[in-house]
Amino acid sequence: MKITDARVVVSSPGRNYVTLVIETEDGVTGIGDATLNGREMAVASYLSEHLCPLLIGRDARRIEDAWQYFYKGAYWRRGPVTMTAIAAIDVALWDIKGKAAGMPVYELLGGAAREGVMVYGHASGPSLEDLSADFQHHLDLGYKAIRAQAAVPGLEKTYGIAPVDGKLYEPASGNVPQEDTWETSAYLDFAPKIMSHIREDSATACTSSTTSTTVFRRSRPDGWARPLSSTARSGSRTRRRPRTSRRSV
Repeated sequence: MKITDARVVVSSPGRNYVTLVIETEDGVTGIGDATLNGREMAVASYLSEHLCPLLIGRDARRIEDAWQYFYKGAYWRRGPVTMTAIAAIDVALWDIKGKAAGMPVYELLGGAAREGVMVYGHASGPSLEDLSADFQHHLDLGYKAIRAQAAVPGLEKTYGIAPVDGKLYEPASGNVPQEDTWETSAYLDFAPKIMSHIREDSATACTSSTTSTTVFRRSRPDGWARPLSSTARSGSRTRRRPRTSRRSV
């Protein structure tokens, strides 16, 4: 099953979404997402200029071989741009294999392991009152875990606050680096007030339902968070473990 074409599709509006499309001589097509927030076009160029030409003629069934070839074939390895591009190829080839086998990919990987996965919603607001309204909105949508973030008084801008124009919050705002003044002590002083306000304001909604709600707070702007559940409040700490690569270097 030789690969006959590989192309990159960039679509919008609002932001760039990058999709890799791989076609085979058998007429089977696979797609893989290559969107990297804030640096989408870098991945699109990396794929178009460096990787897509090398896909032509390769056997689409040899997924692991392709991964190792692209990962080890470059002098400069790893990094978000490179790994996003390789991941798009990986997903597209698995898509082809699943279609050729007439099975969903998760069946090829061992079958379903759970009936569903818990996700969390991102509630935010420029004030505690706005945060409460957005938090309740997420409760009404059925979220069981909600991340809460409100603008810190005294700071011009706070990380993690959705735009007031109705647009969705994006962690990577664009091609131009975002420069903000950040004061950790002000945030640490304000964070308990956020949690206290949310707990008091949503106590009726939470106690009237048999479904428990876990509230997440952003402890610092580097992506780490811990849930403020009953276990966390009693003193035991829940940590996220860093994700490790599934392959050795």
